[in-house]
Amino acid sequence: MSDPVDVSNLLAQIPKADKGLPPVHLWDTAFCGDIDMRIARDGTWYYMGTPIGRKPMVKLFSTIIRRDGDDYFLITPVEKVGIQVDDAPFVAVALDVQGQGEQQVLRFTTNVDELIEAGREHPLRVEIDPVTQEPAPYLRVRRNLDALIHRNVFYQLVELAQSRPIDGQLWLGVWSDGEFFPIAPDPGA
Repeated sequence: MSDPVDVSNLLAQIPKADKGLPPVHLWDTAFCGDIDMRIARDGTWYYMGTPIGRKPMVKLFSTIIRRDGDDYFLITPVEKVGIQVDDAPFVAVALDVQGQGEQQVLRFTTNVDELIEAGREHPLRVEIDPVTQEPAPYLRVRRNLDALIHRNVFYQLVELAQSRPIDGQLWLGVWSDGEFFPIAPDPGA
């Protein structure tokens, strides 16, 4: 990988937003090459093989990440650089549950302190590894960017699971904001 961009220069280009996230989906910036930056499966950000230890810097970078197809980029109005993402760019590390049953609301906190309420705009899904049969649960954070749900948080979801028929089959799943999210077929069915 080459490093055509100085990271401090990239940081300086991030627009200062008074409210909300920068509109990275609207920027049509030319690709400048790849940078030696990687987000590990556990949510740790690395630059040139070294973990980025400053959480405010990671949080700032996380506001300018965009996914186009299977590729991830850090993008500003001036530069667009490719980065590596091992699984998902975020990790859901905490869960707050309010209410029960169909009135339940699930609020997740990511590794960059974003609060995401699961629902129609932020669905939950579980993918099963075809080789290991291990579940990999995800939460949509924004546009086409997901958070891998940390194992401990997934265990909390499993504890909340209820059985519900979907297309003639019973599924275990959880409710949030009026939406039912299947986790796995009900083994007791």
